[in-house]
Amino acid sequence: MADKILNVIKNNTMLIVLIIVVLFFNISTGGKMLQPSQFNALITQNAYVYVLATGMLMCMLTGGNIDLSCGSFVCFVGVVGAKIMTGLMAGGMDPLVATIIGIPAMLLIGVIYGCILGYVIAYMNIPPWIATLAGFLALRGLGVALMDGASSISNLPENFCVLFTGKLNDFFGGPRIGGVQYNLTSIVIAIAAAVIFVLLTLRERKNKLAKGYEVSSFTSLVVRLVLVCFVILLFGYKYSLAGGVPYPLIWVAVIVLIYNFITSKTDIGRYFYTIGGNSEATRLSGIDTKRIMFLAYMNMAVLTVISAFITMARYKSANSTAGQNYEMDAISACVVGGVSAYGGSGTIFGMIIGATLIGVINIGMFLMNIDANWQKIVKGVVLLGAVVFEILNNKKNATK
Repeated sequence: MADKILNVIKNNTMLIVLIIVVLFFNISTGGKMLQPSQFNALITQNAYVYVLATGMLMCMLTGGNIDLSCGSFVCFVGVVGAKIMTGLMAGGMDPLVATIIGIPAMLLIGVIYGCILGYVIAYMNIPPWIATLAGFLALRGLGVALMDGASSISNLPENFCVLFTGKLNDFFGGPRIGGVQYNLTSIVIAIAAAVIFVLLTLRERKNKLAKGYEVSSFTSLVVRLVLVCFVILLFGYKYSLAGGVPYPLIWVAVIVLIYNFITSKTDIGRYFYTIGGNSEATRLSGIDTKRIMFLAYMNMAVLTVISAFITMARYKSANSTAGQNYEMDAISACVVGGVSAYGGSGTIFGMIIGATLIGVINIGMFLMNIDANWQKIVKGVVLLGAVVFEILNNKKNATK
């Protein structure tokens, strides 16, 4: 019995830690942590972390590689996009048309930068940390220079801002109970998401068993399903009280679902893992490792542009400080979520837990009025603890 309990805890460590941290902050703040407004803030303030961490995950899988330039690129591409859209509107163009032109233009810039960065790293063999460090330094300087001395560029199209900061309307006409208006659409979406998660998880387990793969115990599976479904339904309920599902959550959900499919169901997704496990063996097996590395950084640049969309819409402007420390938040979310710092292992689900934990810590310490310097110390300790846990766990598995 004790072994089963330990196995359950081991397989769901970060999820259990997340729940404990939430409960701790909720008690410490007198119940403020679980208010609907904080659930809304968790996504609206940290959506960029989920998006960037998804791209960072793909880079780290290739051998612990990272992108230090993503935060600065958020600043640069945001400034360029803001100048394009505000310039078009100043010329008399409709804001909707300016948005339709501005979004593809920014994505194109992301693709171009991603191709350059990917080529330099993959085909010129420049170490990723050096290539992206150059971007870290140059892109923010270039972005600030393009602002011509202004601290920000505001008056972005309202259509653009709503697309990345609005909330989903209630299509079912939720009831008003005790003076509180419920958004029924949020609850319906949460129930559907929980059911789909259970069905897909059970289907995946069944397929693995049929192929003879090793799977976690059924008890561990049940615990995970219960915990995850509880969290999904809790979010749905809280969002029903907060006015509806925020659009940033929809963007995050679409992105993580796409990349979960890529990493778990496609050949190219598996190549990212094999490169991180043994790059030379992967190359000798006939896989174009340079192309995979190229795709990792081009993909990172495109997801960085989406993060820039979310950041610009949240502040309704592009400014010189946008994207500061974004790269650190993304790396922290991956490492805390169980993505190996050496490459070859990590999941989208783990990254989501890591990003959520980082967001909860940020919000919880803010509600407790903890000094910003101590907040950095706490996040640093959490990050180091996650790496130490990974190393000790790997050593333990190696001795078995």
